[in-house]
Amino acid sequence: MVSSLLGGCYLLQSAAGQLQLMAKRKPISRVIANPATPPAVKSQLEAVAQIREFASRQLGLPDNGSYRSYADLGRPYVVWNVVAAPEFSVEPKEWCYPIVGCVAYRGYFVERRARKFADELRRRGLDVTVDGVAAYSTLGHFDDPILNTMLGWSDVELASIIFHELTHQMIYVPNDADFNEALAVTVEEEGVRRWLESLGREQDLERQRQYEERFAQVLHLLTQARDDLRTLYASGVDHTEMRREKSAAFAALRKSYSDLRLEWGGHGPFDSWFDGELNNARLASIATYYDCVPGFRRELEAVGGNLEAFYARVRELAKLDQEKRDSLLCGRTAPP
Repeated sequence: MVSSLLGGCYLLQSAAGQLQLMAKRKPISRVIANPATPPAVKSQLEAVAQIREFASRQLGLPDNGSYRSYADLGRPYVVWNVVAAPEFSVEPKEWCYPIVGCVAYRGYFVERRARKFADELRRRGLDVTVDGVAAYSTLGHFDDPILNTMLGWSDVELASIIFHELTHQMIYVPNDADFNEALAVTVEEEGVRRWLESLGREQDLERQRQYEERFAQVLHLLTQARDDLRTLYASGVDHTEMRREKSAAFAALRKSYSDLRLEWGGHGPFDSWFDGELNNARLASIATYYDCVPGFRRELEAVGGNLEAFYARVRELAKLDQEKRDSLLCGRTAPP
């Protein structure tokens, strides 16, 4: 009964936050035409309009009302996501909701509510992270706006998030976050590459390639740390020793990233991820997005980069049971 009440309260706050967000939407064309709109905002929204057209015309992503409006929420983040994992597991806790199914986070429109919920989970002995999120999607159930929380980004970052979220609107499998996020990351990366090529922005293309190479290095560190911790947690050593080795593993991870930064000249584009506490929940949150990306890249290469054929193939994969999908997309070896 208590669980049902808590779930009801959560859904009510989600609905209230969504209604507030929708009420603040204004057509981008109107915001651009308004003389009172700051030049920086106008410039960013003009870029958004161009990116939005490219998404539908060149990438085959949904041609709907999403990202054709703007909303200023008057705060730095649209939601705060809570991710949790057991003290001795790298598998995240999941919460299940209508329509979207089960996901490995719980989002709050009010920060204090997110932190209160996180504190409750910590008291139950779980590893927890709370992160502000600048972008938000309803999977196409509403016409999602561009938010003020996103306007501090470069146009490349804006393109990335628009391509990513529109992919969710096109293909989404309930209860399979690994599939959904890895697909969106694959389309996002391919879309950004094609968009920059279409504009002849060779320097930005090179910067994007460098970013992706560096991210791959960081992802390797995170994957190795997660595998090592999974082995530790299954080892059966007593909890005191396990906590000591767990702490040492996260310290080693932080040191490895620091060494990478030195190789890059002292600058790390992933510093914010390492600034906070490193724990099982933080590792779980990154794994959801990237574990199955290599499998989707193989599928795109198999059809010669033809996005229409790729989407058709992905829709067929989405019809399979999860075990079969995972074996084809998320395994260590290429499928036949």
